[in-house]
Amino acid sequence: MDDTQTPRYEDLSPGCSSVHQKRSEPEASRVSVRSDESIGHPVNFKSAYIQTDLSSLHQKSSESEVSCVSMRNEGYIDHPVHFESGETCTDLSHEVFNTFRSNLKKKFQCLYEGTAMQGNPTLLNEIYTELYITESESGEISNEHEVRQIETQSRRAVTEDTPIKCRDIFRPLPGQDKPIRTVLTKGVAGIGKTVSVQKFILDWAEGKENQDVQIIFPLPFRELNLMKDKTLSLSDLLHVFFPETKEMEISSDEYKVLFIFDGLDECRLSLDFQSDVRLCDVSESASVDVLLTNLIVGNLLPSALIWITSRPAAADLVPSECVHRVTEVRGFNEPQKEEYFRKRVSDQSLAERIISHLKSSRSLFIMCHIPVFCWISAAVLEKMLSRAERGEIPKTLTQMYTHFLILQTNIKHEKDYEKKVTDEDMILKLGKLAYKQLEKGNLIFYEEDLRECGIDVTEASVYSGLCTQIFREESGLYQGKVFCFVHLSVQEHLAALYVHLFFIKNSSQFCCSVFSDLSLFFMHTLSDLHKRAVDVALQSKNGHLDLFLRFLLGLSGKSHQILLQGLMKQTRSSSDSYEKTVEYIKKKIRTIDSTEKSINLFHCLNELGDHSLVEEIQQYVKSGKTKEAKLSSSQWSAVAFVLLTSEEELGEFELKKFVGGNNNAENMQVLQKLLPVIKESKSAQLMYCGLTDEGCAALASALRSNPSHLRELILSENSLGNSGVTLLSTALQNPYCKLEKLQLYNCGITDEGCAALASALKSNPEHLRELILSENSIKNSGVKLLSTALQNPYCKLEKLRLSYCGITDEGCAALTSALRSNPEHLRELNLSRNTLKDSGVMHLTAALEDHHCKLEKLMLMYCGLTDEGCAALASALRLNHSHLRHLGLSENELEDSGVMLLTATLEDLHCKLEILGLSDCGLTDKGCAALTSALRSNPEHLRVLNLSKNKLGDLGVVLLSDVLQNLHCKLEKLWLRDCGVTSKGCAALTSALRSNPEHLRELDLIGNKLQKSEVKLLSDLKDDPQYKLEKLKY
Repeated sequence: MDDTQTPRYEDLSPGCSSVHQKRSEPEASRVSVRSDESIGHPVNFKSAYIQTDLSSLHQKSSESEVSCVSMRNEGYIDHPVHFESGETCTDLSHEVFNTFRSNLKKKFQCLYEGTAMQGNPTLLNEIYTELYITESESGEISNEHEVRQIETQSRRAVTEDTPIKCRDIFRPLPGQDKPIRTVLTKGVAGIGKTVSVQKFILDWAEGKENQDVQIIFPLPFRELNLMKDKTLSLSDLLHVFFPETKEMEISSDEYKVLFIFDGLDECRLSLDFQSDVRLCDVSESASVDVLLTNLIVGNLLPSALIWITSRPAAADLVPSECVHRVTEVRGFNEPQKEEYFRKRVSDQSLAERIISHLKSSRSLFIMCHIPVFCWISAAVLEKMLSRAERGEIPKTLTQMYTHFLILQTNIKHEKDYEKKVTDEDMILKLGKLAYKQLEKGNLIFYEEDLRECGIDVTEASVYSGLCTQIFREESGLYQGKVFCFVHLSVQEHLAALYVHLFFIKNSSQFCCSVFSDLSLFFMHTLSDLHKRAVDVALQSKNGHLDLFLRFLLGLSGKSHQILLQGLMKQTRSSSDSYEKTVEYIKKKIRTIDSTEKSINLFHCLNELGDHSLVEEIQQYVKSGKTKEAKLSSSQWSAVAFVLLTSEEELGEFELKKFVGGNNNAENMQVLQKLLPVIKESKSAQLMYCGLTDEGCAALASALRSNPSHLRELILSENSLGNSGVTLLSTALQNPYCKLEKLQLYNCGITDEGCAALASALKSNPEHLRELILSENSIKNSGVKLLSTALQNPYCKLEKLRLSYCGITDEGCAALTSALRSNPEHLRELNLSRNTLKDSGVMHLTAALEDHHCKLEKLMLMYCGLTDEGCAALASALRLNHSHLRHLGLSENELEDSGVMLLTATLEDLHCKLEILGLSDCGLTDKGCAALTSALRSNPEHLRVLNLSKNKLGDLGVVLLSDVLQNLHCKLEKLWLRDCGVTSKGCAALTSALRSNPEHLRELDLIGNKLQKSEVKLLSDLKDDPQYKLEKLKY
């Protein structure tokens, strides 16, 4: 597990092996997810609680050292707890139980600032900053570089996820009634998983939270790995880590136990959840991996709670069916970043200056989502912004990390050792180690790896500030020492520094065999080295060399030459190389097709201090003139970069804001360039933009991206045809796709396209909530295909619009069958402008009258209904009147007889109908009288009434006005277009509004024979503030 707000962080790009194995050791098990391409698919790692004694690693110094936060763990066997034989946790003596709690409190109450074990303890409760933790829908893996993941998370709206306090991770949210036994918490390295666990345990030990849990057992995978060849029982395993449990009986379910398994991504045990080996007895012996799988599955101690932490790349090692909740530590949100620095820096004026400086650089402030970067920034800026310090304040990532490195070299060493190993030598040796292990995809390594790079562990650990602040030594219970850098970003910076410095010092020998470990960068000049590095990074599928490349190029920037001269005796800069590198990057931006890859090149330009292309584009974006400008390919890439690094949330993307005209080919080119922006947006509005199959394929890739942020996709009025919809459907069935709204109005789709959509809904039924297919010729055959998906109880579709689709009563019968099979979810159904006739509506009413049917909005405009269909609807509503709120029956030949049948239902006090559309239905004053009677009996619910294009005349309007003046009438909108209203009807409406001025907001009288003087009376009411009338149309 990783440490947060501390310098002890683990990290490696997703997909690399957990530990770089010693040659004499057996190969790591398959759970370590070792990649065939060492750096291509690295596995995530994190630090864990390990018994350590690092006091020998740190030199004594009379000068104050750079403040660094590290978590101290005092070994699991330092504080034995003695339990009486036969006692359970429920009847343990207070003394024994309190001793157990006290021991955990001692282990987890402090963070240690300064050189890790030298002292300067800080109470966790004093410096702890609440982290932003959310509930995730699944434990899906992500193979992107973790810096990319952080940059993505920084653009996600806070409202997109469900926040959870660390103390509440085992408590169901409102509306969740299932108990939570196993929680998987994922998060990138350094994001705060370890400190979250530490805070959870400390709050428990102090009696503040989760007091229903009697005992907590923290068991890090890094420690469990060392026992992978052991055979023992669960009781024996706990005895090893917690000797006090020898006197405890943990096999009963009389008390609640929590096991915390830290660092799933570091697991080297063969966790086979398909194994037939079943253990139910805590005294039964087996291999450690079998013990763990049976404990996680619930065969052993089924009442025990399980908490597992992992970096994203290993999140799926535990099957989803074994996990009851997945949470994600998102690090610091915007307010929490500022809170951290105000707590971390005692001088509040200085803290505000630090915050202000970081906000001035978007790339730095984004990285502050990672608490370890906040620690690095605080250490550097606290010194740089003090009055005594001079020099350029770091504005880029490279500058920040180089200043941090210099800060560590300023820690004084004992004089006799300085003669043996200089800082320059140590930086090169650590850099070589960092590069070689990064190339292999390792973060954790052994003494032999250090020796291969010329590092003497004993001497270097004792005397070098570099080895105590940015490099960690950790001792296990059973094997030798394990080493790691405090964070992947520190390792990547040192690796880049090694490549840069070695080339500068040895450029003439760069091709010699002694430098074979840098064979990737087999070049003669610095600009050639940079070109090669750019090319290699661009070939990486998941951007695993992105940050390394930023650092490598940033180190050659002009501002860095003075800094590097402070570290190295022989460094030289070349403005010619710098300019060639900048030009090469701009050339690549112009020529590469992938905008995602060009995004990192813009970050590289930022590290090099070249902002020309971005500043030019910012003016277009801010002025909204991108539509008029004829932008080049590289400029469109710059637009994407500007939008992605903007402080504004990427909520809604609308292509029409960026392109003008109907040049479909040009629109598709822009769409491809802005695809990364679409991927990060919640809504993409691409209606009427000439979308082609190529565009659909691009959108499909956005929907399949992990994680996928798109929730709404509007593609209406594009000639997609069945081929385009089929491409989209392949993405919709991908489990990473979380699309909730899909609008395909008038897209040339037939039953063939419906078949693809239905298949997608069957494969991934959990997410789509709204599907609009109106004005597509899908006919009955298409509806039947969709209905097979709708009847799946896992299908959560809530809105289905199928107006003008060529559907008849045959299609209605299929929909009815689906609704009866799965009645719980659909809330809106629009079948307007289909020839359903009364027979089709009668099919639907069979579903409507089911009490499980939750339909709230039913649109049946221009469907050929008569009073016979009205009778069926009225009957259904009487049987199930609690849900329907909106009924649209306009443009049907209902006439007065049909409306009279409906009003018998409307006057029932249980009827909650709020919107009723009866425009152009052949009503007269007779029908109006029936409506009036219903409203008089049940005036509380109806809010909108559309009676336009009916021959109501003044008599009908007078009848309506009599109800309107009832103070209990809540009608807000009344539409009476073309209803034959004259002065008499207008006067009645005016009188009604004067009697009941509180509710009516909108009145439409267009197309009626009204005099100006009569309308003025109504108009005066609209202008009078005591009346609520807001819109008057005449």
